[in-house]
Amino acid sequence: MAQQPDPRAHWNERFAAPGYRFGTAPNRFLESQKHRLRAGQRALAVADGEGRNGVWLARQGLAVTSVDISPVGQQKARALAKEAGVALEVVEADLAAWAWPAAAYDVVAAIFIQFAPPPVRAKIFDGMKRALKPGGLLILEGYRPKQLDYGTGGPPVAENMYTRALLEGAFGDMEILHLAEYDAEIEEGTGHKGMSALIDLVARKRG
Repeated sequence: MAQQPDPRAHWNERFAAPGYRFGTAPNRFLESQKHRLRAGQRALAVADGEGRNGVWLARQGLAVTSVDISPVGQQKARALAKEAGVALEVVEADLAAWAWPAAAYDVVAAIFIQFAPPPVRAKIFDGMKRALKPGGLLILEGYRPKQLDYGTGGPPVAENMYTRALLEGAFGDMEILHLAEYDAEIEEGTGHKGMSALIDLVARKRG
């Protein structure tokens, strides 16, 4: 059996290059959901890498936990937060094994976390729901299978992509406020650049 690559080493290598692989601006869909956020809320930025989305959430007045597997990426996240003049709690963790806190966050942001194969993805999705307080919001963006034709970001693995049916099944126990599939040009550093097959979700935890 072939040895599986070490995900921490993989992401450390990707983030070791100068600059910010996915840029320093927030994800456009996350930014479009600003009207749903309130200063003072607690937010969890999942697989936040170099911190662009976590820092943006902190700039909106939220208390943010930025979790990622890569200490190299997190060094950049800390630098970005310092430059922006905001506080950012940084937690190094492998999301496949992390003890997700229960009912701890008002907002969970999961932007392009498609490194996870289906069994790991199921654990992460369950963890995100667990981490939300009742009434809390999940804000998620990912790629659809058509992204493999574009090749402008994300892993070239069809099973890691999202479909409407997949997200409706995974989050059907939540109130789905927004679910949209579309193609659009995005530019997030060198990591996500060009026409992309996207799917967006906003869902509220019941209770």
